[in-house]
Amino acid sequence: MQNKWQLKPMVSADFFKANFEYDKIISQLLFNRGLIEKKNIELFFNPSKADLADPFLFKDMRAAVDLVIKHIRAQNSIVIYGDYDADGVTSSAVLVEVLKILKAKIGVYIPGRITEGYGLNKKAIDSLAQDGVKLIITVDNGIRNQEEVAYAKSLGLDIIITDHHEPPPDKKSWPDCLIINPKADYNYPYRFLAGVGVAFKLAKAIIETSKLAENLKLRLEEKILDLVAIGTVADMVSLLGENRILVSLGLKTINQRQRLGVNELIKAAKINANGDKEIKAWQIGWQIGPRLNSAGRMDHANTAYELLITKDKEEAKQIAVKLNEKNQARQKLTEEIFEAAKKIVEAKMLDDKILVVVCPDLSETDNRPWPEGVMGLVAGRLCEAYSRPALVITKFDKEIKGSGRSIDEFNIIKAVEKLSDNLNKFGGHPAACGFTLKSWEDLAKFTEKIKALAKKELAGVEITPKILVDAEIELAEINDQLVNNLEKFEPYGEENEKPKFLSRGLTIMDKTSMGLTGQHIKFRFGAFQAVGFNQAEKFKDLKIGDQVDMVYYLEFNEFNGRKSVQMKIVDMRKNEL
Repeated sequence: MQNKWQLKPMVSADFFKANFEYDKIISQLLFNRGLIEKKNIELFFNPSKADLADPFLFKDMRAAVDLVIKHIRAQNSIVIYGDYDADGVTSSAVLVEVLKILKAKIGVYIPGRITEGYGLNKKAIDSLAQDGVKLIITVDNGIRNQEEVAYAKSLGLDIIITDHHEPPPDKKSWPDCLIINPKADYNYPYRFLAGVGVAFKLAKAIIETSKLAENLKLRLEEKILDLVAIGTVADMVSLLGENRILVSLGLKTINQRQRLGVNELIKAAKINANGDKEIKAWQIGWQIGPRLNSAGRMDHANTAYELLITKDKEEAKQIAVKLNEKNQARQKLTEEIFEAAKKIVEAKMLDDKILVVVCPDLSETDNRPWPEGVMGLVAGRLCEAYSRPALVITKFDKEIKGSGRSIDEFNIIKAVEKLSDNLNKFGGHPAACGFTLKSWEDLAKFTEKIKALAKKELAGVEITPKILVDAEIELAEINDQLVNNLEKFEPYGEENEKPKFLSRGLTIMDKTSMGLTGQHIKFRFGAFQAVGFNQAEKFKDLKIGDQVDMVYYLEFNEFNGRKSVQMKIVDMRKNEL
């Protein structure tokens, strides 16, 4: 299926006039990101710690800090109750690291993805209560655990929820405890923090209230910003606003190479092997984050957590190697299941507005189910491949579980919430969800209802793979200054993706294969080289002299001490005008 190239709306003349200090291309990029006001543009280009919102704007923050300090002074046992993804383990590490410095009696509990599932559960609460825990602080979970919070309180435990997921629409269904969640608290001005961002806000508030010397407060806060950057990028939240500031600051901390575990993971993954280049946000998203996530997907997230907090270099090295191996196994398994799921889709679902793929023969007790840990990844691959929402459903023990990923036009968590009568548990974001069905009989009802819902909501929506293009430009507009200005848009991520450009009517002046097996391709257009990684087969029929239209990124290529502008191909087709 050919990709549809969709140009973003052109910058308005009024905007360009009001921001005359920026050229046409940069103005277009700012406009595309919704950066209209001068103060927001200034904040975007100069992210500063001074512009972070006061954590005490959260209405429950003062009470939460006072409760934490009360338990520290009493030397009561405090447990951080985490989650099994990169956001959850970094959130856990942030609070444990800070509370240890403040002499808290602190521990961590991260539930097993397969054995316990997401969020608080009564069995874990029982165990913690029996161990003498007096305060539970959740990170990256808990906003939908009203019943479990009530149970914990009935056992005499105090509890603080820190989360960033959508709360139940009815406030009567919220947990009855202190809640730090920007989506549940309109006093706080920025709604899009990751779980680790919320944990950082609590940590910062505790640090500010502590009796540490001011220089120590500053050092402690800066020390944990690497974790904040990793969790924020890995959780794919917006990288505009406050998240941009946190990630920018955190990348500086990462590149100071202070955390043993992160350093060893960089080495094990062969990221920046020579150690002479800065780690950037895309390397967190594509290389560091997936390796941390592989622990919870393939085994238990405690492994990733231990990597982040260890002070032993040899232990860090061993864990990093182990996570790298788990990630390789995860990649292989995901690919195998994705191929199997594609066959199911191609056989009977190409007309469906939402893909609901169930592990084959799931009802047979002797069938080996697809592992739950990679269901979200497979759903994401299907969503991307077919440009429509996708749910992938498997079984663990007697439970039937699913993960979903969606497109902009279909809010998957709202859809799932409407079908809660068929579910025991669910949670997520507009673009991603997880759920557990009540029974085998509920699977058929749930599938029928969500297909009907998607059919209604996506009626008239064109379901084709889209490539959003920031601006159409001429080759004559490309120069070193433009690429230097583009680098000021980093760190790239959600809602601030690396800009894609479109140029039409380019004449191929040279064509070269690259790579051990010739899997890569390089073209020359005028003075510029354009590289297509793993795209040699796709563009094999194009020849010198052909005129093409191309969507691409712009970047600097450094080779043998020489720096030159390079085009990185996203998509290309013959010019038909």
